[in-house]
Amino acid sequence: MEIIRGPGLWWDGLAETQRRPRPAPANDTTADVVIVGAGFTGLWTAYYLRLLAPERSVIVVERRLAGYGASGRNCGWCSGFLPNGLDGLAREHGRQAAMAMQRAAIETVSEVERVVAAERIDCGIRRGGSRLLARNRAQANRLARTMARLRSFGFGPEDYRLLDKEETSRHLAVSQVVGSAYTPHCAVLNPAKLVRGLAAVVERHGAVIHEQTPVLSIDRGRVRTEHGVLEGDMVVLATEGYTAGLPGLRRELAPVHSHMIATDPLPESFWRQVGWADRATVADQRHHFAYMQRTEDDRIAIGGRGITYPFGSRVSSAGDRSEAIWARLRHALAEMFPQLGKAGISHRWGGPIAFTRTMEPSAGIDRARRLAWAGGYGGDGVALSNLAGRTLAHLIIGIDTGETRLPWAGVGRRWEPEPLRWLGVRAASALAHLADFYADRLAR
Repeated sequence: MEIIRGPGLWWDGLAETQRRPRPAPANDTTADVVIVGAGFTGLWTAYYLRLLAPERSVIVVERRLAGYGASGRNCGWCSGFLPNGLDGLAREHGRQAAMAMQRAAIETVSEVERVVAAERIDCGIRRGGSRLLARNRAQANRLARTMARLRSFGFGPEDYRLLDKEETSRHLAVSQVVGSAYTPHCAVLNPAKLVRGLAAVVERHGAVIHEQTPVLSIDRGRVRTEHGVLEGDMVVLATEGYTAGLPGLRRELAPVHSHMIATDPLPESFWRQVGWADRATVADQRHHFAYMQRTEDDRIAIGGRGITYPFGSRVSSAGDRSEAIWARLRHALAEMFPQLGKAGISHRWGGPIAFTRTMEPSAGIDRARRLAWAGGYGGDGVALSNLAGRTLAHLIIGIDTGETRLPWAGVGRRWEPEPLRWLGVRAASALAHLADFYADRLAR
């Protein structure tokens, strides 16, 4: 039996049995629900469908290996963050709807913790909160404005609070820090262990997962694969950054590649100097920000510092590599943690995430087309995919719940055709780099 080596740090911690692919379908078949994509969105949808409607059969198909995409490559932040904040949601749907969406995202962190405990998924989950660092006056002012906006939406210091330089440094010794914001609504975990563990749980609850099964097309309940046709009363599209590779869907979501590196395990002497005992997730406040976690085995895993966009939304493994961004991440580590010295880098990897045109996550259902979908998490999908999975399960079953009334974007504006899409993403990225450059100059 083939053993697949996954991309990045997190897969190294999996047992060989967790990296063995499940068989493709042997022939054409039918199910009540066919889910395309065995990342977090597809698996959470299958999980809640089998719990809430065990009479419904569920098949999940995956191109390569469950969790091989962004679900198994991210930084392991299970957070209450939304990709575009509250202002856009409030303008489109009203303040109360925006507040409900934010509160639902926050509560989802506890729901993921509950399921992990109930199903005994070994993924190293730990609630330490999240620290957003300001390292110059411009970043501190942005953080203060963000906290003021959250207060105006009714979120108090129990949800988000500002810390001065001294209090920040008591928890985490980072160079040039001038302050931070802290929220308790975040947990760290090993995403590959969570997604592979969730796949096993979904199977125990009666769903069928087929891996190594590339999907060729989807049309009104018919999913054509390289190994036959699967037909469902409802099809769930849960392909996130790989959506544009399916016929007719190139402009629904824009895939961008995000990149990460991880250090070798760091000695106790380093952690005595730096602190970080609570393992809170950490991000700085540059426009092209860096995000990181202290791992279970005492590494620093860090990502961000820019994105790459493939022209025509054509995702390939080549986009998973960026020497320029990996170098920026290495520089960010050395600059923020001079205590690192010459610590080695053990892993470098990347993968595609996706954005809707409105920069807000999307979930919905079209019964006439026999199609449901969710995605566009913009890098915040570890928790939001759980919320989306519950929403899709409720929509498919036909029950009215708080989740189905949330202001998901639904069928929104499509991305512009090329080359406008490529030019727009490149211009936005260049402006972010320019803003960071001038902020750094002014801070000197």
